[in-house]
Amino acid sequence: MKITDIKFERLKVKLEKPFVVAIGVMEYAETIIVEITTDEGITGYGEASPFSPVTGETLDSVPVFLELFKKALIGLSPFEIEKIHKIMGAMTVGNTSAKAGIDIALYDIMAKKLEMPLYKFLGGYRSEFSIDMTVGIGKPEVMAEDAMAYVREGFHILKVKAGIDPKADIEAMRLIRQKVGPKIRIRVDANQGWSVNDAIRVIEAYEEYDVEAVEQPVRCWDIDGLAYIRSHIAISLMADESLHSPEDAFKLAKRQAVDEFNIKLMKAGGIYPSLRINAIGEAAGIPCMLGCMLETRIGNAASAAFVASQKNVTEADLDSFRHFEDKSISGGFDVENGVMKLLEKPGLGITVVV
Repeated sequence: MKITDIKFERLKVKLEKPFVVAIGVMEYAETIIVEITTDEGITGYGEASPFSPVTGETLDSVPVFLELFKKALIGLSPFEIEKIHKIMGAMTVGNTSAKAGIDIALYDIMAKKLEMPLYKFLGGYRSEFSIDMTVGIGKPEVMAEDAMAYVREGFHILKVKAGIDPKADIEAMRLIRQKVGPKIRIRVDANQGWSVNDAIRVIEAYEEYDVEAVEQPVRCWDIDGLAYIRSHIAISLMADESLHSPEDAFKLAKRQAVDEFNIKLMKAGGIYPSLRINAIGEAAGIPCMLGCMLETRIGNAASAAFVASQKNVTEADLDSFRHFEDKSISGGFDVENGVMKLLEKPGLGITVVV
């Protein structure tokens, strides 16, 4: 089986409401759908969802590199996945969401060829798991109402954004815990927004509200800061923006800087390098979570397959598809009462209507 063509199309969808995090305000989901065809008539779908503060890419830059990859990859087998990543890596540093778009489509093809759901092709550890819902930054009382709305829908894990104002972050957590009660699991993501001292102060305050983990409190380059914070807090510490590659995973593990890894396919360059990151985490005793950018069901389905396939992936933050409506893409999974269930269909299980 050989790759015969690679096509890609921009998709820009307005969010139901602006989504505020410490590193910016997002009003649109801007992504690129990748379609790879083969000489055996099997088509695979992928997604490149750039976010310049994290991946350094934009909706304009990604197609440039997809076009370069297209010229280099036509004629190769989708199963030559390590070779393909070596080729893409030699062509450009970074540009990980563009690489992920190619990678996901290739895995979709491989699993379809074997007539297997992708999660079984990757390992098949489970077929369903709980996901969280993300509460964006706003007025503390509004954040508490948003959190409660998700709980009423049946979700039992919340991920609360923070990192702009430490005092407001603490107040928001107080109101959220008061509103949702003691049984709801709560995690926090500061998106690099705090200083080391503020991080320790806020995280210590969070102990009263039974917060179970805090994600990326300081700048992505500050590994020493992460390690220092970890040595001064009782709550689990997670790396996100500090973790892009297997090499980053090795450095974080060696430095004993964090307790958990947040893997994102768009940061890592797809499923293949993410498997290597997870393997390093597992060897170091560091459990992983799969997170997402503002991706459609394609990207979320690929991440869901990864979560379902790997024992060491214990958490899932895969709610981006809920922030906007795109009727052209369906399938992949169902979500009921906070549980994501993979469909027993070949590949990603996604249907794309052109």
